[in-house]
Amino acid sequence: MRNYILVLIAIAFLTGCPAQPPKDDTGSEMNASMRDGENADSVKTGKLDGSDKTQSSMLTGGDEPYRKDAINDVSSPLSHQVIYFDFNASEIKSEYRDLITWHGRYLASNPDMKVRLEGHTDERGSREYNIALGDRRAQAVSRVLLFQGASKSQVEVISYGEEKPVGLEHTEAAWSKNRRVQLVYEAK
Repeated sequence: MRNYILVLIAIAFLTGCPAQPPKDDTGSEMNASMRDGENADSVKTGKLDGSDKTQSSMLTGGDEPYRKDAINDVSSPLSHQVIYFDFNASEIKSEYRDLITWHGRYLASNPDMKVRLEGHTDERGSREYNIALGDRRAQAVSRVLLFQGASKSQVEVISYGEEKPVGLEHTEAAWSKNRRVQLVYEAK
């Protein structure tokens, strides 16, 4: 009887376990573009969104890759320096993947620049939990920046948890503004 049960368990295990997406060290699914090779052509060719000119020219300003002042140019995607997250999550939303990729390449092209990733949460949850969640969010962004060529010396991670809200009301609209990572640049 015991052998029969072991055989059934082995068969169930071998046939009934669906493949799960890989998890990163925070336990969340890895960034799909890093996991599936999505946007691999843009990584190899240097094209940002599959187009040759549009966003690339906004970042480069001619022959100079990722010009230093692009982070202050409102027409550049690099001027967007806030990444928003879902409730109780540290997984990067698909709509922010390209933006973080551009910031990583910007840092790789400008080794004298440094960025501080400030992780934030909404007010729900304990102080300790929110500090840890803010850190996981900032670490998730950091991993993508490093993957794109930024050096560890260029990236600093800090979590404020719920301590620095931008939305002060106790509503979902305000909370969604507080679940963020802000990229704060400075020259080394």
